Amino acid sequence: MLAAGVADISPLFALLTLILLLAVFVSLVLARFKQSLLVGYFLCGILIGNSAIPGWLGIDEKGMMITNFAELGIVLLMFTLGIEFSLRELRYLWRLAFFGGGLQVMVTMGIAGAVARCFGMPWEECLVLGVVFALSSTAVSLKSFQDQGLSNNPGAKAALGIALFQDLLVIGLFLILPALFGKTAHHPGKEIVIALLKGAGFLFGAGLLGRFGINPLLHAVAKTRSRELFTLTIIGMSAGVAFAGGALELSLALGAFAAGLMVSESIYSHRIMTDILPFKDLFLTLFFVSVGLMIDIREVLDHWWMILIGTALIFVVKFATVFSIARLLRLPLRPALLAAASLSSIGEFSLVLIQKTNQLRPMNPFLEQMILICTALGMALIPGSMAMSGVFATWLEKIKWFQDRRTTPKSMSFSRSIREMHDHAIICGYGPVGKQLHEALLCISVPCLVVDLNADTASALTKNGHKVLFGDITHSEALALANVKKARLIAFTFPNVTATKIAIPLVLQENPEITIFARAKFSFEAMELRLLGARVIHDEKESAAAMVTKALATYEETPLSVAE
Repeated sequence: MLAAGVADISPLFALLTLILLLAVFVSLVLARFKQSLLVGYFLCGILIGNSAIPGWLGIDEKGMMITNFAELGIVLLMFTLGIEFSLRELRYLWRLAFFGGGLQVMVTMGIAGAVARCFGMPWEECLVLGVVFALSSTAVSLKSFQDQGLSNNPGAKAALGIALFQDLLVIGLFLILPALFGKTAHHPGKEIVIALLKGAGFLFGAGLLGRFGINPLLHAVAKTRSRELFTLTIIGMSAGVAFAGGALELSLALGAFAAGLMVSESIYSHRIMTDILPFKDLFLTLFFVSVGLMIDIREVLDHWWMILIGTALIFVVKFATVFSIARLLRLPLRPALLAAASLSSIGEFSLVLIQKTNQLRPMNPFLEQMILICTALGMALIPGSMAMSGVFATWLEKIKWFQDRRTTPKSMSFSRSIREMHDHAIICGYGPVGKQLHEALLCISVPCLVVDLNADTASALTKNGHKVLFGDITHSEALALANVKKARLIAFTFPNVTATKIAIPLVLQENPEITIFARAKFSFEAMELRLLGARVIHDEKESAAAMVTKALATYEETPLSVAE
């Protein structure tokens, strides 16, 4: 009876239902152990693809179903990339993007391509494999920065700059893939140039359409005040542009990116982000599960030692490359280690390239399996390696060669006036909270020293005559330079509890009598900081108290205003 009922259900719906239910269960388990959920989606695909469940659900052509899911996942992933791609961020991070990202890609591509060439692979496949190994997982690394409260860390900015260059590289390679592997490619150089020009023209046209052609339509739709119609319009236009990209032989994936880029240029971009981006997690789920469906567990069991060695080599090479480049760009030791750890795996768009390459020229099945499995393992290592980067930094700081030779820029050298400060306040971080605290203390003539890792902020404060230290407050050397022994107060004005928990014991070791203020977002974080000896400003509690006060005042004022 049950089998007959299952037979009447669409295989596509049955597989989608199984994916979503299993993803929820696996994600709950991984969230409890603070692991990346994207790795859980891989596991869902592996469990489904290597079991008898698809056959039980009536899915006979599993290979075709997997291909359809992979194609859908790629299109949706490229669409979200187009929406999020920021020319503004590229403008501000151009040095990190083009110099840092370009150097990282060249070095990694050169190593991977040379190894592939040694095994006798054609130059086109060497090029693609080089790019595959050069790309990193932007989704996992940026999510890990957010989860660890390190979004404003210089290491996060470096990782974002390099990731932006990698995104540009992906788009360029998508354009030339048909020319590289096409059956009619008699003059690959000429066809590559034509493909690049055609793709650039298509992207430029989509950008112009988004800026000058879409706004009137969206304005008319917005006047209807129908959220459903607005969302339907966005998805419909985007699907049309993606289809146009496929019809022009530029691939659906590139068309989807152009569609995302087009709607992101609209004056309604913020509303589009609000309506569309909540679907991003679903898009990522489908994509990573589709990749997991293609992993053969027998290959893992038969060649586990090769997989472990391959994953370790990829991690070490990419870690060392990014770390060296970050230090070359004069990034401090700890942010450099953090950026290196976040970009040390193969990325999701590497898997996209493998899928697209397979459609043009099938890759070696064993090599494809190795890349898929090593990618899944590498992504799983990112959150843990980022968390351990601080421990690794503590060990490296004992080695003279790795020590930061310049704690401050030349224009912000540590002056005698700072060494002679006493009874002063040390303000760690100069965001909105730090700025207001600094101004308030100066108004009552309290001597202040700002410690910040943003070089632009430090430069601006120095020009205005304020005392500032460009350094990492989690370093005992920075605390010594800030003369913490003679300070009366130290305030950690940022909500990064991880850094605060590292710094507080170092502060108390130097000055047990100092007053410590710290910020926390959540109750458990506030409790941890109180146990360390800090006076905690609990963001949620303070916000709740302020909102309650203002809400009560609103109702208290209403009768008075009516009576008057």
